[in-house]
Amino acid sequence: VGPGNNLGEPIPIDKAEDHIFGLVLMNDWSARDIQKWEYVPLGPFLGKSFGTTISPWIVTLDALEPFRIASGKQEPEPLPYLRDKQLTSYDIKLSVAIQGKDMKKAHTVCQANASYLYWTFAQQITHHSVNGCNMRPGDLLGTGTISGPEPHEYGSMLELSWKGTKPLKLPDGERRFLRDEDTVLMSAYSQGKGFKIGFGDCTGKLLPARQVSSS
Repeated sequence: VGPGNNLGEPIPIDKAEDHIFGLVLMNDWSARDIQKWEYVPLGPFLGKSFGTTISPWIVTLDALEPFRIASGKQEPEPLPYLRDKQLTSYDIKLSVAIQGKDMKKAHTVCQANASYLYWTFAQQITHHSVNGCNMRPGDLLGTGTISGPEPHEYGSMLELSWKGTKPLKLPDGERRFLRDEDTVLMSAYSQGKGFKIGFGDCTGKLLPARQVSSS
């Protein structure tokens, strides 16, 4: 978020992009075993609250303007406050790779595109503020998992392994979910004629859980 909004004053859809400073890659890590245990009735709580990784710099919407493309038709039609006249997305190529502790290099497990997002960035900002929530400069909002229609475009391990029923084959063995010491590398870029806009790598390593005494 760039400029914020006052408490109680929603951001209208035609002004929403004026409040977006730029984009980063974000991995809001999920502990699916904890999430499955707690999500009824709490929803994703402790399973999502322990760590977030972002890429090293912010890419402004101005820099991405050459890569703006039309979004798909939204059916059913959104409520009036979410009707985005532009209804556009961005051609940003996304990639996710995993490197186990004994692997010499990372193995790509997902290749997708930001254009697969159903809701536009403007719609997400507008919906977040429609109840009067005041956003402030520097606030970070996640779009949610970006997945495409094909299996190699699924954006999470839960989808890639189909809830653990179809393990992925990596050079150091199969994966249903991440292992301790796995490093996850997310990258993204937009390719122009003779130039490329990159986001920098969003890299994080999964360490073993700490043992906490019950006494």
